[in-house]
Amino acid sequence: MDIEFVRSRFIKHFDGTTGSVYASPGRINLIGEHTDYNGGFVFPGAVDKGMIIEIKPNGEDKVKAYSIDLKDYVEFGLNEEDAPRASWARYIFGVCREMIKRGVDVKGFNTAFAGDVPLGAGMSSSAALESAYAYAINDLFGENKIDKFELAKVGQATEHNYIGVKCGIMDQFASVFGKEGSLMRLDCRSLEYQYFPFKPEGYRLVLVDSVVKHELASSAYNKRRESCENVVKAIAQKHEGVEFLRDCTLEMLAEVKAEVSEEDYMRAEYVIEEIQRVLDVCAASEAGDYETVGQKMYETHYGMSKKYEVSCEELDFLNDVAFDCGVTGSRVMGGGFGGCTINLVKNELYETFITTAKERFKEKFGRSPKVYDVVISDGSRKLI
Repeated sequence: MDIEFVRSRFIKHFDGTTGSVYASPGRINLIGEHTDYNGGFVFPGAVDKGMIIEIKPNGEDKVKAYSIDLKDYVEFGLNEEDAPRASWARYIFGVCREMIKRGVDVKGFNTAFAGDVPLGAGMSSSAALESAYAYAINDLFGENKIDKFELAKVGQATEHNYIGVKCGIMDQFASVFGKEGSLMRLDCRSLEYQYFPFKPEGYRLVLVDSVVKHELASSAYNKRRESCENVVKAIAQKHEGVEFLRDCTLEMLAEVKAEVSEEDYMRAEYVIEEIQRVLDVCAASEAGDYETVGQKMYETHYGMSKKYEVSCEELDFLNDVAFDCGVTGSRVMGGGFGGCTINLVKNELYETFITTAKERFKEKFGRSPKVYDVVISDGSRKLI
């Protein structure tokens, strides 16, 4: 993403002067899917693709915003009734409102932004946008600065209150807290976090996008949450202090096998195993054991496909191609029902894998997958 490009658009669309420039990244999650609402762990990292924004207070009581990628311009006030119609502008408006609720004296500003986070690839372009504006507004208008965790919560609250998406905290957390060469284990229950080194020398991280749109069929998602809650209820009758699947073991699950449906049992088994896999991958990363990391990624894909049943034919196909090509680790990334696989590939196998994946996928599905190399990078920051 080019700072100069964003700056040139800002100058063109506003008064010929320049402002401050900020960036926030998208994210990957190496392992830990559907663990967040079960009180478990996730293991995300910020990537080298994200949003760049230029912003300058304008002395008025309104925001003048230009989306460079959409070539769209919107103005809006800062009161609740001033919510803009354009969906992209609602993200900026929501962040302004959430910062005001937290006591930040947000004033009007001019802004232009652009991004290179691929949309629909599960790298959280919306969290990158929210985090960039939360960080910038805090820097420009916050006399009593809000801490980084609160900035992540501003992004989450924007999704909940202004976009209508009841997301967890992981995406915004990863965007704000990202650190080059490190992944972060976030405890979704206590919100404690820890950095782990992730410098897989001799390997590359690559996303292969099935270009199947995330139909995070909310009904299917809600059904899986219900399955998890049903099992927790059954186990809690036998064991004190059980609030989430995080608190359960496979032995506890076996005790209630006759009392829950086969489907609920299978869903819970996946989650309990996945929570443990996150811990195993953290230990393996710390030891530089990327073969174990890869093996656990394959186990996650199997669990998401066969036990949690949130994969799709295209993602399973890409996972099989990765295995056939000798790729160290591969799995569906994100909630499922489309999107990307994330792959840990040895450098010497990279070209063969990408060529084979593209050819075989096109042969079977009649279109090419998209490929994105990612590097673990820093979180929200001021550039100029």
